[in-house]
Order: sequence, then C-alpha cells, then structure tokens
Amino acid sequence: MNQRPKFPQVPEGTPTIAKGNIISRGRVIERERDSDGNELGLEHHNPILDTRRYKIRFDDGDVTELTANVIAEAMYAQYDGDGNQHILLGSIIDHKRFKDVVSLSDQKDAKNGKANIRRSIAGWKLCCEWKDGSTSWKKLSILKESHPVRVAEYAVSQGIEGEPAFNWWVRPTIKKRNSIISSVKQRQSQDKRKTHKCGIRVPASVKEALAMDATNKNTLWADAIAKEMKNVRVAFNILPVGEDPPPGYQFVRCHMIFDVKIKDFRRKAILVAGGHMTNAPPTITYASVISRETVRIALLLAAFNDLEVKAADIMNAYITAPVEEKIWTILGPEFRADQGKKATIVRAIYGLKSSGASFRNHLADCMRHMGYTPCLADPDLWMKAEVREDGFKYYAYVLCYVDDVLSISHNAEEVLTRLDKYFRIKPGSLGDPDIYLRAKLKKMRLPNGVVAWALSPARYVHQSVRNVEEYISKNLSDQ
Repeated sequence: MNQRPKFPQVPEGTPTIAKGNIISRGRVIERERDSDGNELGLEHHNPILDTRRYKIRFDDGDVTELTANVIAEAMYAQYDGDGNQHILLGSIIDHKRFKDVVSLSDQKDAKNGKANIRRSIAGWKLCCEWKDGSTSWKKLSILKESHPVRVAEYAVSQGIEGEPAFNWWVRPTIKKRNSIISSVKQRQSQDKRKTHKCGIRVPASVKEALAMDATNKNTLWADAIAKEMKNVRVAFNILPVGEDPPPGYQFVRCHMIFDVKIKDFRRKAILVAGGHMTNAPPTITYASVISRETVRIALLLAAFNDLEVKAADIMNAYITAPVEEKIWTILGPEFRADQGKKATIVRAIYGLKSSGASFRNHLADCMRHMGYTPCLADPDLWMKAEVREDGFKYYAYVLCYVDDVLSISHNAEEVLTRLDKYFRIKPGSLGDPDIYLRAKLKKMRLPNGVVAWALSPARYVHQSVRNVEEYISKNLSDQ
C-alpha cells in the first residue's frame, strides 16, 4: 500500500520565503515549543495541511516562526517535477574575461578569398545576483542561451558590446527586443481604444455620431461637428470637379475624432489628418514648447518685480498658420454637400507632422513683429525690455505652450490684446490665470508676507471626482 511521504520532523533545505518586501533564503533550525516545552502545531500526512511550527533563520541572522505548510509551499514552488531548483535572475552585476578570449584581430579571417567572422563566446564569465540574494559566476555561453536579452542589455550598459564575444549577436538581440515591445504596445493601444468616457459613449465616426444623436433624440454630437467645421473649412481649398491636385502633392486621409470634456461633459469633435501617410523632413516637423522650469522661474520674477500675470488661449491655433507640406485629400461626410470632392490643404491642421512647427514659426514671426526676442535658454520664452511708469527697468515675458499664452508685464492684458490682432483669442479666456500646463495657478501671500505664485493639480483632481459623482447620481442612482 502506497503512502504519501511524511513531512520530516525538521525539514531540510533552504526555502526562499518572502520576508516583508524582500525575498530571502532561510533554514529550518528547530521546532517551536510553548512555555512547557510542548511542540506546537499538528502533524498531517499532507504537507500543505501540516500546521507544525518551526523556527527559520534567514541569511541575515534574523529568526522568525513559520508553519510547516508555508515552508512546504515555498519549497515546492522552487523545484520542478524532477526536483530541479529554478532561481530567478535578479541582475548581472559584474563580468570578467580570461586568457582564452578571442581578440578583435583574431576574430576576422579570410578563407577562399572571403572574409569570415569567428563567432566565439569563450573566455567570459558574468556575475549574477539571484532573486534569493545569492550571487554566482556563470559562463557567458550559459547565460546567452537562458537570458539573451538581459545579457545584451548588460553588455550595452557596460560598453562591451563591441567585444568579439558580443559584437555579432547583441545588436540583433536588442533590435528584436525593441520590435517585440513595439508590437505589444501597438496591440495594447488598439485594445485600449476608448468607447466611453465618463460613462458617455464616444463615437468612432461621423455616421455613428449622428446615429447616436438620433437614438438619444438630441444634437450634441452634430453641434460639435458643425462647430468644428465652421472653424476648419478655411484650411481646405476645394478643387473643381474633375480637376486633380498639382504634381508633387501627397495624399492624406482626414477624419473626425471625438471626445467628452471632463469639465462639463461637453461633446467635442476635431478634424485631423493622417500625417503618418506623408513623408515630411525633420526640419519642418520639430516644435518645442516651454518647460515647466521656465514657467516657475518666470513666475518667480513676476512676484519679485510685482508684475501682472495674464493668460489667454489662442482659438484654433494650428489653422492660423500656413501649411509647410504639399498635401491633398478627399472630403468626408462632415463636409456634407462637398463630400467626395478633392481639396488641397492650405492651413496647418491637427494630425499633420508639420502643423506644430508651422504654428510655432507663425507665432514666432508675430512675436518678433511685436518687438520680442526669444530667450537663448528657452526659445519659447519671449523677452522685451520695458520701463514701468515709476522708472523701473525690467524684461516683460510672453510664455508660449502651443496655444496657451502667459503674459508677464506691468500691462500684461494690453500685450495679449495686441496679440489678438494677429490670432483670435478664445472669448472669455483672456484674464487672470487659472489653469496653466494643466495645473492650478494662483497668486498667494505667504505667512511672512511675501507674495508668490503657486502651481497645483488639485483643481483637476477635484473637478474630475465631482463630475463623476454628478453623473452617477443623475444616471445610475436608480440602477
């Protein structure tokens, strides 16, 4: 009659056990007993149900108490069905080479008039730190087969990828790793396509948006489309029927993307171009934006010099700039009666590779015309020497983050009013700053009487929570 093996009185081996947030090796030293010397816990023929208690001493000298079933589970998890132990690699911490390593001069040889590369990984050992805290030296030949990516990353980080033992396989391994990661990210992005936001269904096309309006018996999405088209039609030069675009023009598809504004659940539609379909040189695609550090320093100077700070948003920023690329498209259903017609794109619209740079260059021309010059440390900070009414000399600043503009001057609002002559400022956006770079911007007085500006994301967080609570109370309270 076969019987299950009994758990020994004092289990042997060094199980790897979680000790707080650290994985550490421990060794069973003896049974745990009560004050009268009686052994604690009950024996069971099934180790998982064995509650006998033992003292465990870890490698760092710490002693703790564990039951037999916990020890058994830890030991079983470390071995496969044949009793072989598997230890997870933590990191590679060192390397060394021996005399039999192949040199660069010996790696290449010529046979039959052809250059050959000797592919050898002999003469190298790597020091591995395992998850259980132990370390050991392993041959490169072993680790290359078991952990090729980890070894390749280590070689690059240590600058030894050019050595003969690495130069013929490290770069292809890294390239393959990057390709796999890119494919996984692409699949994840496809799986994460938003179908709802704040509990509101977001359409994927104009047809779906209009169908949703019909179902909901409102015109929320239709109004958002109409508002967007009123602003962007100027970007399209519709060609006469039968006329083709000029030679050298690249074709792109345009489509609507939809969103729900978290602040007030307002529906928003944006017409974008498929910029991935064009070949645009890097010289016309790069566009910088102001850094947070520059914003903080500028606000510090505003507080020191007692200057006004005003903010404004440029309306349909990209549309105001001429396009740098030669492109054309076929108009979609959002153009209604003009659907199916060919048109060249003459203004920078969202989605084009060059739109950001086009708008920035257009804005830069206007800033120079107003007498401002870019800061050498941050070209999106524009400076102009000014003199206040009391004779104080200082520099006025205009900070540009795409279409969000911040003016720091003794007459900051007047500066933005002048800017409105070149770009349309969103109605109601010109005034004291409230939100900038998605953070709450507020002027405050410290306990010592010093005036300062503070940035905080608290408002965004509070508004998000409030919107969700309101939506739940209105639409899900009865469910």
